[in-house]
Amino acid sequence: MVSRLAGPARLPVLALAAILAGAALPALATDDLPGAGKTIRIAQDDSLGGNYVQDQILLSALEKLGYEVDLSTMNGTLFFQAASQGDVDLGPDVTLPQREPGYRAVEKQLAVVGEGGIIGGGINGYLIDKKTADAHGITRIDQLKDPKIAALFGADGKAQLIGCDPGWSCGDVIEHQVKAFGLSDTVHIVRGKYEALMGETVARVQRGEPALYYTWSPSWVNDALVPGKDVVWLPTPFESLPEGMPPIKTALVPGVVGCAGGQDPCRMALGEWNYRTVINRDFLAQNPAVKTLIEVARWPRETWVSWEGSLNKVGSSNRDIRKLADDWIAANQAEFDGWIEKAKTAR
Repeated sequence: MVSRLAGPARLPVLALAAILAGAALPALATDDLPGAGKTIRIAQDDSLGGNYVQDQILLSALEKLGYEVDLSTMNGTLFFQAASQGDVDLGPDVTLPQREPGYRAVEKQLAVVGEGGIIGGGINGYLIDKKTADAHGITRIDQLKDPKIAALFGADGKAQLIGCDPGWSCGDVIEHQVKAFGLSDTVHIVRGKYEALMGETVARVQRGEPALYYTWSPSWVNDALVPGKDVVWLPTPFESLPEGMPPIKTALVPGVVGCAGGQDPCRMALGEWNYRTVINRDFLAQNPAVKTLIEVARWPRETWVSWEGSLNKVGSSNRDIRKLADDWIAANQAEFDGWIEKAKTAR
């Protein structure tokens, strides 16, 4: 992608007037900014979503701090290698703990900064339509052991669970948990092109028909089918993950809107995850303003869901993404400006 190198325009006439008047120059001078004369090399993940909107907002903030921004796109494996070697300064949308093994291999050179861009973190789990959940008192995924309950979600007597694309790691989680929860005899996992499968699932729920699926939030799916209104999250009976996946502290997540039966905390398929910013340690030591910006720049999960929904409905071109970022800044100018001021004073 083309670097966004815009900086504040210089005002020579005003500057001359200030000098002639014997007054100090106003604080508009870019030399006074923490990023003055510096280029920051950012690598965003190659998986497009609401994270790209976040990244554009961060780019705008960094430019306000005086940095010139060089933006590239690469997968997680390449990012860890490039950042550890000093070829990239930071990645603002690294999914952790999913990519923790890759990070641990280079953590002497890299650091995780902040709590993540999603306030409350991201969640993954199983959902069914609220109409069926309320009518049959379904409040946990393992109730699908009952053939009568399972038959509600499939024409052949087995529940049809909409899963993930072949090759996606979430598919491995689903297959493992279906076995671990004793659901193999009553649940059939449907794997295919997720976007197409979920398009039909959304239509089913809108027609008032039963539906069972796996998803995550933030996601466009939760913009189309709102938890607590159209669908409910089904808690799992216990925590169980495939071998080789990073261990989790707990899958119990507090405050999950739309958890079946009003359960709180809600036991999800996985623990909380987030888009974390990973920074080269040498760069971090020399740029405290960047550290402070990353620590304060965060958004509610609902904001992320709305971004995902907009990208799905309107489009996901560079122009579409940039507009979402600009719209958020315009609607939250005071908050955005506050981030800049805090970052300017970082030491």
